[in-house]
Amino acid sequence: MAEDPTADPTIAARLATFGPNAAAYAQHRPDYPAEAIRWALAGAARPVRQVLDLAAGTGKLTDGLLALGLAVTAVEPDPGMRAEFARQHPDVPALDGTAEGIPLPDASVDAVLAGQAFHWFDLDRAFPECARVLRPGGVVAGLWNDEDRRVEWVAELARVRAETHGDPWPYESGMPASAGLEPFEVAQFAHVQRRTAESLTATIATYSHTAMIPAAQRAAILARIQAFLESRPEIAGGEFDLPLRTVVQRARRTVPPLRD
Repeated sequence: MAEDPTADPTIAARLATFGPNAAAYAQHRPDYPAEAIRWALAGAARPVRQVLDLAAGTGKLTDGLLALGLAVTAVEPDPGMRAEFARQHPDVPALDGTAEGIPLPDASVDAVLAGQAFHWFDLDRAFPECARVLRPGGVVAGLWNDEDRRVEWVAELARVRAETHGDPWPYESGMPASAGLEPFEVAQFAHVQRRTAESLTATIATYSHTAMIPAAQRAAILARIQAFLESRPEIAGGEFDLPLRTVVQRARRTVPPLRD
């Protein structure tokens, strides 16, 4: 996705749903597996100590970075999400900014990571900004959580969602080449989130393509989804592990050649 996705009014409407739903996002969205975060950071050709969480939202990815003992700076454009981030992580700097205009100095971080966010960026502008704030040999990486549709009931849930209100756009297409970055590598990691039928329905309610639907229609859709979940013997009646897979794409900032 090279062109600016936010120029589409439908996508702009989806973006506008995040701030009002920030508390629910913080409560119901999954975290990221430590193995996936470590793989993202291992793409760097330098020690990683300072990390930018770009489009940080409420800090789901920041949680994992802090658990690894890293120093994190967050950048988030939505004031509602940024306020929720500050409630969740009062000791982490959270700056107002975008992927296309990162409010950090040149060569100031060792890694730039973004969770569930690169598909919102104008990559022609965002990638040069990521390269600018990275130190040579640093790494930029995007992480995405998605339900693991290789599991039969999860695939059926995806069909129910698609029948009612469509599915989000794909996120696994290869990242485009950009000056200052080496080609992207891709890896996948198994993950789970502990859910009930009610809390998984609440998670789906935080998806932007669900949240933008008029209230009455959204309530009907979510009722149908919850009814489907309650009908499945594998998961009905209590807590279950929702199978997820985490896709990671990473690229190293090119190291300038040595000069004579």
